[in-house]
Amino acid sequence: MSEKPEYARGLEGVIANESCLSDVQGQAGVLRYLGYNIQDLVEKCTFEEVMFLLHRRKLPTQSELDLFTRNLRSHRNLPLGVIDFLRTAPKDASPMNVLRTGVSMLGLYDNRGGDQDRTLNEDRAMAICATIPLMVAYFHCAREGKELPPVREDLSEAAHFLYLINGKTAGAEAVRTLDAAYILHADHGMNASTFSARVTIATLSDLYSAITSAIGTLKGPLHGGANEGVIRMLQEIGSLDKVDAYIENCLAEKKKIMGIGHRVYRTLDPRAPFLRKMAIQLTKELGETKWIDMSERIAALMKEKKNLNANVDFYSATVYYSLGIPTDLFTPIFAISRVAGWTAQVLEQLDDNRLYRPLTLYSGPTEDQPIPPIAERA
Repeated sequence: MSEKPEYARGLEGVIANESCLSDVQGQAGVLRYLGYNIQDLVEKCTFEEVMFLLHRRKLPTQSELDLFTRNLRSHRNLPLGVIDFLRTAPKDASPMNVLRTGVSMLGLYDNRGGDQDRTLNEDRAMAICATIPLMVAYFHCAREGKELPPVREDLSEAAHFLYLINGKTAGAEAVRTLDAAYILHADHGMNASTFSARVTIATLSDLYSAITSAIGTLKGPLHGGANEGVIRMLQEIGSLDKVDAYIENCLAEKKKIMGIGHRVYRTLDPRAPFLRKMAIQLTKELGETKWIDMSERIAALMKEKKNLNANVDFYSATVYYSLGIPTDLFTPIFAISRVAGWTAQVLEQLDDNRLYRPLTLYSGPTEDQPIPPIAERA
């Protein structure tokens, strides 16, 4: 029997394409968008500036940002058919299932053709980025039995989403916190959902199909669903005094601790410290530090016992929870942010396209198998 050839299971370590958008250095714990360190972007830029950076590959001037922002906000509208769907979707449906279907439906109402036209696709990218938050918020309002709030064009992306789900204008600190979370999640190299978006568009399919593929991939608990798992874990533990026993039990049973470790980063996730800082600040302001206290203890234990660091999902869960966002909207919020990267990655793929066609290592029978009559088959 011949030995199996070596291969990269899960494509780990395989370079499949070239991109200038995000530089993920796992060993060093560094993340850059177009050469700009994520720390500097969070401290000095807004999400809209980062979206412009990813789409236009440069930081905007004030006049460019003003025009870009006006254009983005002008796309905050949904076809009536999509709104009807959001109103009538099962109230117990997964918001990610609803979002996936809603984005796919957007393609039904775009009859312009020209799937490979750069200008049209840039406009489609803006429309998808602008309407995904609307779909998430409108479904949430509909399932709560609330009226769908009118769209506003005087609010930033973060402020507009908080207004849509809460029915009132959010405070400056809450807006800045969500804006920072958006920046931190906007792009991240060839992650699973970005890869699926690029694979789909590489067939010369359309932008809506590519983003629908990405949303379906992000839904998985090993990708975007991890932050929801963190809060459920904290709720299951219940209190700080029960953390140590819970972790000991999980380690003994070889259970995964949600939000700990990362497929790429072998040191601290560079996005985690910002969300940790925001989580600490938010919980102090609310006067309820239980969740962050528990999180800090879990992080310390996992570092001590397994030399694993908390990742971005670990602290984003507490941030979103502290902002009053329902747990099952955590992953849709991830999509609201990451769609800036998905659309930029898809446009980049089309600039120099090549169909993805990896090989597979066949492990079945290697000789022709006889086909017995159906009555004789086991």
